[in-house]
Amino acid sequence: MVSAAPLVRQPVPQPVGEQRVVLRSLTWLGYLAVRQSLSPDRNTRLTYCEGTLEITMPLEIHEFSAWLIGRFIYILASELGMDIKTMGSTTLDREGLNRSGEPDAAYYIQNQALVAGRTVDLETDPPPDLVVEVDITHTDIDKLQLYGLMGVPEFWRYNGETWRIYRLQEGAYKAVDRSPTFPQVPKTKLYEFLATARVSEMGADRELREWVRSL
Repeated sequence: MVSAAPLVRQPVPQPVGEQRVVLRSLTWLGYLAVRQSLSPDRNTRLTYCEGTLEITMPLEIHEFSAWLIGRFIYILASELGMDIKTMGSTTLDREGLNRSGEPDAAYYIQNQALVAGRTVDLETDPPPDLVVEVDITHTDIDKLQLYGLMGVPEFWRYNGETWRIYRLQEGAYKAVDRSPTFPQVPKTKLYEFLATARVSEMGADRELREWVRSL
């Protein structure tokens, strides 16, 4: 069994993570109407799955964690000589699956060359190689099913304390101890990075870069 327990505990200050509003029994067209009615510069994330729409309003610890995990990925890719296309919270619409997600972060790494320099079209392009979600408070959406059915090969979840890594195998996610994208990196490194960044973000950046260069 894969252990998810962190070696470095991450205290989560109050208020915790996110505020959420859930709407049910919405058709795909109803979901699109709600999305179009919201401000273009909204600070919310929308997740739609088979009639359920969850509107998430991230709070400080959510945004802090999501940004730092993105930074962690960027540093690893940079130092390991990987190309990367960052999708951020781009809406991942799959009308045919009756699902749509706006993750905290999404990346093309293995398939970066296929989508470099142009707008991604999920009807013809592969899904992002790696998707990240920070869910500190309870979510009504089954994110494993959501991104698994979209065919996302690797999914990271962080709940403010524990980092879980999932790899898509035979159409379902399996928890694994190391990222398939960054197999050199033990889980302890993210926990150490986040703990250091709470005191010094630049210090965390320098320490991670030095560690990767020592591999």
